Amino acid sequence: MQPPVYPAEAVKPLRAELTAVGFQELLTPEDVDRAVASAGTTLCVINSVCGCAGGTARPGVALALQNKVIPDRMVTVFAGMERDAVDKVRQYHADVAAPSSPSMVLFKDGKIAAMVERSQIEGRYPQDLAQDLVALFEAHCSKTGPSIPPEQFAKLSHAKACGSSIPRRG
Repeated sequence: MQPPVYPAEAVKPLRAELTAVGFQELLTPEDVDRAVASAGTTLCVINSVCGCAGGTARPGVALALQNKVIPDRMVTVFAGMERDAVDKVRQYHADVAAPSSPSMVLFKDGKIAAMVERSQIEGRYPQDLAQDLVALFEAHCSKTGPSIPPEQFAKLSHAKACGSSIPRRG
């Protein structure tokens, strides 16, 4: 088992930005195998500490999950933390895309339906990424959304603005 790169407390708010909109954290390679093997659609986000994760990926996916059609399951692994689980996700998409974080994989019945690489995330606005994700959801998914009620979503500041919820030092 590979040790984490970052202190757990440092990434806690970054994890919460995804769990707040309905994501389940996958902590082991076995968790990844179970999630990918599930029938239906599974969106897996490889979360990261980088700026494009906080400024585009997490707010973009949160916004996309307010759509009327969403994946059956939303799961996440954290680059630099559950490194064995991240490696397992990357093994699944090795023939499709090089390892990158953040990135997103939409699985359908255990097979890759779509991949969103870091190059498709960085330098973009969250709303633009959300539009791309909504198009993928509408093409491959059938579960009725949103992932959380709009009233609850409205309270999530990280989902509407660039940046993360990491507190600044005084």
